[in-house]
Amino acid sequence: MKKSSMNTFTQKLTGFVFAASLLATTAHAVDYQLDEMVTGLEAPWAMAFLPNGDMLVTELTGNLRIIRNNKLVAAPVSGVPDSIYGGQGGLMDVVLHPDFASNQIIYLSLSVGVPEAKTLRVVRARFADDALEDVQTVFESAPQRDTYVHYGARLAFMADNTLLITNGDGFDYREESQNLATHYGTIVRVSEDGKVPADNPYVGDASAQPEIWSYGHRNPQGILVDAATGTVFETEHGPRGGDELNIIEPRKNYGWPIATHGLDYSGARVSPYTEYEGTEQPVVQWTPSIGPSSMTLYRGSQFPEWDGDIFVTSLVFSNTTRIDMNGIEAGPQETLFAEIGDRQRGIHTGPDGALYILSEGEIGKLWRVSAK
Repeated sequence: MKKSSMNTFTQKLTGFVFAASLLATTAHAVDYQLDEMVTGLEAPWAMAFLPNGDMLVTELTGNLRIIRNNKLVAAPVSGVPDSIYGGQGGLMDVVLHPDFASNQIIYLSLSVGVPEAKTLRVVRARFADDALEDVQTVFESAPQRDTYVHYGARLAFMADNTLLITNGDGFDYREESQNLATHYGTIVRVSEDGKVPADNPYVGDASAQPEIWSYGHRNPQGILVDAATGTVFETEHGPRGGDELNIIEPRKNYGWPIATHGLDYSGARVSPYTEYEGTEQPVVQWTPSIGPSSMTLYRGSQFPEWDGDIFVTSLVFSNTTRIDMNGIEAGPQETLFAEIGDRQRGIHTGPDGALYILSEGEIGKLWRVSAK
């Protein structure tokens, strides 16, 4: 299946408020081609590109799949640890070690446990001959929870080979996002083998978990490190409104649930404050919610007009939002790729400069966006 589109649909996002208090304006259209590459995936969640041209794709249901020569390999990767599947949990993110070409190490995030006591775990393993070997746990979120939602679970490496891991608030435990004694609602930073870096902000603080890098998050399901600048960008789900794009810095408090632009699902206020002293304001906030599921910062040869821009996939509107970025300043937004027609779960900039999108639906698919 192939779709071609001269994207002329841009949306003036009247209900979306920028941190700079600007309404989005129309962005110029870029000509692209949208191709359906692979079908037959089951609840695809994340992807990673291997140096040999293969791709790895996680399925929330628990399988790690290989795409080789643009075809889905029938047999899942063997040796993947068991996860507990249900709600928003299962096998989630996959990233390569920065030195994968020499050490063949990958990292996976997954929910583990039993229905009444679950948590987020991150493991690393060696990928060889389409199988995982030497699986080791590098992080486990504490405490356990009895809910099936808000795991966070996104992974990103920093330039020093330390690993950032997002942790959700477990939904029922939102006040714990302000409690440094737990990992709820935090972004943590660990070494490649799971040790606590000596320069983490709460090392030596007996009242805090030493892995914590930042806190006050709700359900952060997007994180990336700009290789050009080292800036850490993160997206997270609000409740009814108040989805956020943030720039993450160590020790900073990102406000949840003290300050939010969102309402509770009942329509009640979560907090009377959209700003609060000592908490950070988002670079962008979306009301109504878009359901930000993944993000990529575009650095590629195929679309020079998009260089440095951030793309955020939407679960609510089944499209992708492009944010015209000037460094760390957000400009106009543009709605793209709605013609896919299904919820969009993952987005990645490929080594070929194309954008790759995972869509959910009755049958999960992988799409490629390239220049015409």
